[in-house]
Amino acid sequence: MAELAELGSPGEKTAGDDSAPAPRGFAVRLTLGALGLHAAVMTPVVVTMALRIGEVDPAGKEKSLGLVLGIGAFLAMIANPLFGRLSDRTTSRYGRRRPWLISGSLGVVAGLALVATVDSIPVILAGWCLTQVSYNAALAALMATIPDQVPAPRRGGVSGAMGFSFMAAIMCGSLIIGTVNDVRIQFLAPAVAGTLLITWFTLRLKDRPADGDRPALTLRQFLGSFWTNPVTHRDFGWAWLSRFLMMLAIMTPNAYAVFLLTDRIGVPHNELARTAAALVTAGMACNAVVSLLGGWLSDRIGRRKPFVIGGALIATVGLVMIPAAESLAMVFVGTIIFNIGGGVFMSVDMALVTQVLPNDEDAAKDLGVINIANALPQSIGPAIAPLFLAIGTGHNYPALYGFGVVCALLGAFLVTRIRGVR
Repeated sequence: MAELAELGSPGEKTAGDDSAPAPRGFAVRLTLGALGLHAAVMTPVVVTMALRIGEVDPAGKEKSLGLVLGIGAFLAMIANPLFGRLSDRTTSRYGRRRPWLISGSLGVVAGLALVATVDSIPVILAGWCLTQVSYNAALAALMATIPDQVPAPRRGGVSGAMGFSFMAAIMCGSLIIGTVNDVRIQFLAPAVAGTLLITWFTLRLKDRPADGDRPALTLRQFLGSFWTNPVTHRDFGWAWLSRFLMMLAIMTPNAYAVFLLTDRIGVPHNELARTAAALVTAGMACNAVVSLLGGWLSDRIGRRKPFVIGGALIATVGLVMIPAAESLAMVFVGTIIFNIGGGVFMSVDMALVTQVLPNDEDAAKDLGVINIANALPQSIGPAIAPLFLAIGTGHNYPALYGFGVVCALLGAFLVTRIRGVR
């Protein structure tokens, strides 16, 4: 721990100093740390949690999986801005971000150990709740290191790398669990690897404690952890609403994409899993690559809004193509185009968001509020999708994806309302 204390604050950029370079190697360490953290938690979300629930409760697996993931998502939405607020106010001698990075990653390992080793749905639920709270505590601190350490003109590349790490994490986690059959190793191997990467990032992080003269956290300030005034901070408000709409465009049809393969394209049930996996892999690979390129190009050109708007518009092309497709090949083409647009939007939009934060001293809290725009559509989208599918007769996929098109176009338009970023 003495090593942590010695690293101190000298490497953290001064707020508003856009001429100071980011610490050498910071982007690489951040990308690997984010990849490890995401792999630990997203691997269960995508693959292993469903398998684990199926082992423990085969008769009620659908209901149990929905309960576990649903409560976990709700806690994630609360935990991210709350722990962001606490991170901003942490006066530890080891800095304001480091304690949450380490404790959060250790909490993830503890939670996943419960999920992997105890054959009880209530215990699995408790373990997953601990995992989600811990993950979001670490994630809030991790995201806040971008405005802490990186000058605004260079945040596009770093934000693109973060987008890449999320997609790569799912692929890496899937590769890890594909090599072993033991459920405990399937859950814990990504978690331990993620903790090691976060620890390495933390040890190299030049952090500083928060100012010690802040007043005690009041109930009003606690509730304010989930709110940033969009009237007082209009650019932030437009950025939040734009991201919310884009995530709604992504998540509303996403949960029902597998059903489209059978209902519209006629993919046989015995080939559905393989086809869906290939579709997801192709989309994520394209998303990851364009995330890196989009962020880098945005920095080179010195503009954010054209990339964010362009990404949303490209995504709408894919959303139009997918429900109109009459062959599996066209679904693949539409999915790839959609992911190219989504990758550009999400990577550069994060750089844009960091430039409209109301106050660098509350960066983690405000980024947590932005995370609500990511989390809410994950609950709302799948819930309202059946309303669009039920329009008319049969499964109305054009109406479902059309709703996504409208949301993406509105999100693109609202980006033009942001005045403080080019």
